[in-house]
Amino acid sequence: MTSAFHIRGECAPGFNNVKEAFSQNFHDGAELGASLCVYQNGQLIVDLCGGFIDRKKEALWADDSLTCIYSSGKAVLAFLVARAVSDGLLDYDKPVSTYWPDFSQNGKGDIKLAQLLSHQAGLCGFPDEMPPEDWLDWDLICARLAAMAPLWPQAENNSNNQTGQGQSGYHPQTFGFLVGEVLRRVTHKHIDELLREYGFDLYCGLSPHQIARTTYMSKPPRAPNLGEINQYTQIAFLKPWSSPGKISRDDWMSAILPASNMHANARGLGAIVHPLANEGVDIKGNHVIKPTILDQFFVEQCRGDDLVLPFELSWGVGMMRNINHHYGPNENAVGHSGFGGSAIVCDRQHRLTIAYVMTKMSEHLVGDPRSVHVINAVYDCLEHS
Repeated sequence: MTSAFHIRGECAPGFNNVKEAFSQNFHDGAELGASLCVYQNGQLIVDLCGGFIDRKKEALWADDSLTCIYSSGKAVLAFLVARAVSDGLLDYDKPVSTYWPDFSQNGKGDIKLAQLLSHQAGLCGFPDEMPPEDWLDWDLICARLAAMAPLWPQAENNSNNQTGQGQSGYHPQTFGFLVGEVLRRVTHKHIDELLREYGFDLYCGLSPHQIARTTYMSKPPRAPNLGEINQYTQIAFLKPWSSPGKISRDDWMSAILPASNMHANARGLGAIVHPLANEGVDIKGNHVIKPTILDQFFVEQCRGDDLVLPFELSWGVGMMRNINHHYGPNENAVGHSGFGGSAIVCDRQHRLTIAYVMTKMSEHLVGDPRSVHVINAVYDCLEHS
């Protein structure tokens, strides 16, 4: 089964069933091209890829192929913030305006960094019409966000929220600007510069050479299920200006849109965030995040029915806590998904990171059956190892 789809790569002893699960997705017609990597205790224990990078199925997935990971890139942003907190540049419990004074406008002065990272800031999109190409102007978008009033009261609790905390409303595009600007204020570097320092195959804002390495991505068969549409869903997803538009493909790929257009393969995506699962130690053995910061990272910030997405969600500081089991059986793990299917899991208990990226987009915002299938296969192997 694996040879027909050009599946290749290595699995550590005891993890061959992961390769079978990965291959099964191809056999079922669910994949065009994909890669899957698993890191545990700093070691690469699964490294698989297969399929094709083009529509005609003529070019095989290569070791350096890059594909858009959409919102799985938000996990990378969460890692970068955790690193900055560990370095003493940021504090989850301090107001965002501590680092970005203009952000205090229109009643936002008390919004803490942890609230921003858990999608509670009420800035899920822009209610007023704007040219969709404005998303490519970093300073303009950040100025609008700084001047904007929250779309919902920060102290308002969901009737299903038992934590006594605020309510989340997913920020599909604005999250990247909000978090990226906070990071820029304290590191004096944009997201693309910060990512280059790590040297992994993961980028935001591609060069022409990197664009040449990207895969074709098929369109999803249908629009995602956004549930009952409300004003926040409309602003976040459905306005003509809710996402970048009226620009070329190359302009979009070269733009800095951290919440939606990072490009990577599974190896690069898994490697950069692995310290979140591995007690702060990266794959080179360097201690980059203090364990005390990880204690804060996995703490629930809010829980309840999200105002934008049709799910009950539990947020840590930038990643979803695994209450819906989209990221394996361990509810103490955290994860994030990208529209179309990609996913990243960080499990501190098992010191485990799982990264999956693909080219054949589905309609799923989270919980794509392909990612769930391979993630569960990893845990099945762990249980029997």
